[in-house]
Amino acid sequence: MNQDQVKEILLQIEESTVAFTVTFSGKESKKVNGLYKPETQEIILHNKNFKTDNQLIYTAIHEYTHHLLNEKQLDKTAGVQPRKTRVHTNEFWTKFHQLLTVAEEKDIYTIKVEESPELSELTDQIRNNYLRKNGELMLEFGKLLSKAHQLCEAANIRYEDYIDRVLKMPRTAAKAIAKVSAVQPDPAIGYDNMKMIAGISDEKKRNEAQDKLIAGSSPDTVRSMMKMKSEEIDEKTKLEKEKTRLEKSINQLSTRLELINESLASL
Repeated sequence: MNQDQVKEILLQIEESTVAFTVTFSGKESKKVNGLYKPETQEIILHNKNFKTDNQLIYTAIHEYTHHLLNEKQLDKTAGVQPRKTRVHTNEFWTKFHQLLTVAEEKDIYTIKVEESPELSELTDQIRNNYLRKNGELMLEFGKLLSKAHQLCEAANIRYEDYIDRVLKMPRTAAKAIAKVSAVQPDPAIGYDNMKMIAGISDEKKRNEAQDKLIAGSSPDTVRSMMKMKSEEIDEKTKLEKEKTRLEKSINQLSTRLELINESLASL
């Protein structure tokens, strides 16, 4: 696979309105597999790092994600190169995983776990014996902390002191575990994802986010989806409040206008 073929593949995944180049360094790098130069819109791939085209395409998509987000920023700034900021943000990982999904749908890239029977078996062990079991343990842990809280109150003991100096746990960790246990997410998604799910107050949205995770969406993708929904709700709430204020002002002005008209009529 050559540089032109890689560029053509990237454009098949998603079009770009900003011209970019793909360059094979012809070298092996122990630090990075590739990089993106936003100033010149250049994707550089250390092609000697890869054993297969599939591995190369993964890194190419990674760097192309940087390009697409750079393109988005250039649109906002009317072509002025934005200041350097943190590049591997939640927005980046969300976009990257979306592009990987498209690439898989188009048979451009595959993670190929199923082609390694040993890795497939190990993946099942990790999911069932560790992620799920750890999630189940945390649910039980939360129930025990809740019971400890009740017993502390019954014994006139400050629960916070019990957490700090008896269990020697960070309070934030204890609160997170108790919150997860109260919501009871599916332990199959793992404790870290359970914490994220427990942070969603609306039950319907919480279930929707959990379903996305179970269906295969990455945590970053789900987090981004929930953020966008939250922003949409905030915008709706903002407009509704503004509408209420305007209606109130209009009613007050209408009343004032009627009084003025009456006053004028009596003169």
